[in-house]
Amino acid sequence: MGEPEKRTDTQRVRCLSKMKMFLVALTWAYISKTLSGSYMNSMLTQIERRFNLPTSLVGLINGSFEIGNLLLIVFVSYFGTKLHRPIMIGVGCVVMGLGCFLISLPHFLMNRYEYESTISASSNLSSSSSLCAENGTQTLIPTDNPSECVKEVKSLMWVYVLVGNIIRGMGETPIMPLGISYIEDFAKSENSPLYIGFIETGAIIGPLIGLLLASFCANIYVDTGSVNTDDLTISPTDSRWVGAWWFGFLICAGVNILTGIPFFFLPKTLPKEGLEDNADTLKDDQEEKCRGEVKKEKHGITKDFLPFMKSLSFNPVYMLFILVSVLQFNAFVNMFTFMPKYLEQQYGKSTSDAIFLIGIYNLPPICLGYIVGGLIMKKFKITVKQAAHVACWLSFLEYLLYFLSFFMACDNSSVAGITTSYEGTQENLYVGHSVLSECNTDCNCPTKTWDPVCGDNGLSYMSACLAGCETSAGAGLNMVFQNCSCIRGPRNASAVLGLCDKGRDCSRMLQYFLILSTASSFIYSLAAIPGYMVLLRCIKSEEKSLGVGLHAFCTRIFAGIPAPIYFGALVDSTCLHWGMLKCGEPGACRIYDSTIFRHIYLGLPAALRGVSYIPAFLVLILLRKHHLPGENASSGTELVLTKAMGKEKECKNAHQNSKTLNGEEMKTKL
Repeated sequence: MGEPEKRTDTQRVRCLSKMKMFLVALTWAYISKTLSGSYMNSMLTQIERRFNLPTSLVGLINGSFEIGNLLLIVFVSYFGTKLHRPIMIGVGCVVMGLGCFLISLPHFLMNRYEYESTISASSNLSSSSSLCAENGTQTLIPTDNPSECVKEVKSLMWVYVLVGNIIRGMGETPIMPLGISYIEDFAKSENSPLYIGFIETGAIIGPLIGLLLASFCANIYVDTGSVNTDDLTISPTDSRWVGAWWFGFLICAGVNILTGIPFFFLPKTLPKEGLEDNADTLKDDQEEKCRGEVKKEKHGITKDFLPFMKSLSFNPVYMLFILVSVLQFNAFVNMFTFMPKYLEQQYGKSTSDAIFLIGIYNLPPICLGYIVGGLIMKKFKITVKQAAHVACWLSFLEYLLYFLSFFMACDNSSVAGITTSYEGTQENLYVGHSVLSECNTDCNCPTKTWDPVCGDNGLSYMSACLAGCETSAGAGLNMVFQNCSCIRGPRNASAVLGLCDKGRDCSRMLQYFLILSTASSFIYSLAAIPGYMVLLRCIKSEEKSLGVGLHAFCTRIFAGIPAPIYFGALVDSTCLHWGMLKCGEPGACRIYDSTIFRHIYLGLPAALRGVSYIPAFLVLILLRKHHLPGENASSGTELVLTKAMGKEKECKNAHQNSKTLNGEEMKTKL
């Protein structure tokens, strides 16, 4: 009697340690994949400026991750359960690392970054140049040489970023569906929400680290180490600034590869958590092997794919849940993808500051919401129907709070000739024909080059030349322009580099917006775990992996891919001034109409989310009448033990029953 008890205790410790190892490894996998994902989203503005791309094309690059994901998601979700799931997850992590490395490769293949400018970067305190009278100091003036465009536009270096992001998406494919199904298969039903809560917490810690890394890299000049940064005439707040976007991708590549190593040492299967405490259900290793053989005989690798797809397609709760997810994902993909750009244009923040504020104000409450949501599900043993109500009404409460953000706005930056007249009065936008005025018509200034300066009258100008400035003193960012004929005010008619600050009122509006986003993030994430449990429990256990994968497939193909593209095109439509390449072709946008940008950024997600509550309320109505396959799955270990004992009886009669009973008949017999 002593040896069997000792062997059972050893198995219990081994099972618990391996389950915990897998939970820790999967959490780290979520951290690493979301680390690289959040870093990629944060660097989109830097990539846009470095490669001089329109926002719609940048949206395509961002959506390429979903393209790589959907190429494999359904097949990995289905066939992955037949194969070694931990090893497949480990391979996916390594592939993600290779994708991140490929994304950073263009930096080492391209020439140094050159930004458009009308002033000399080598001026010093003792020298001055007559800016208005002559343009000899211009360093990047558009030309008619088509070969310059071939070098800049048609080099297609951004394709490396596109392909690398596709590979990164392919590598991420097995982590979520196979990891979640592995936990659902071998964890206690009442522990599953808590475990998923911990994993989703890892999915928030990763973006937090990623955003901090992005904030750090965005504050470092892209060619630091190879250029003298003291000679730069742009700062991180300038729309021409490009940070060291490539450096963070090298870090993400190393982290992803290291994360995949532990999965190669984890087993293919584990005993069901909770069964190891019942000696009657663990007779010996032969019965475990027998059950595995019955399962192999009962299910082929491919023959049940179409029946599973048919069953899922005729599941009304599941299909409505997918519709809700697609609409909600369309809204949130747009919001999170373009949130750094929105903070830049609306509140005048630098890319580095915008990314840092998003990480500090949004991610901690989301992390806390995931943990609290999982604990509530475990402590109160919330049923599937109750979880659906909790998720729906908490989300709707956050949706109502969301409309307050429309009132937290700032005015457009006052730029003479674009948003205001040279006299400082507000004008209709898109007045590119009025960039010239009486005060600068004799200066022979370039009218398309963006090199803004801020006059001491509080008005910004497209360039020092268009401000009518005649002399300059100082070097780099300390350069001061004097004797500016267009600057009318009580002071010395001087200007400094960069756009004028938007003022204290705008800073206060930013604080209100961030506080509201903190509260909204917590409330919405509190509903995330109950909502996800509805997805897991509204489908049959044998269809769970495929159901999760199909859900991810639909959200990617109908939201993750098209959303950044059409939203980027809408953002491009609000551009007031495009940057110019050497050959005169338009590059990245320099300034947007912040009012229309706000209406698009906040209004379109509000409309999409509003429509999503129609199928959400239909789900609540259907749950009153339907009995879900996993509705009683949270009742505890008793159900698990009952199923295990039934499987033991099935094992004894395997040769008689395995070929005649399908999954539904077996459940009826039990």
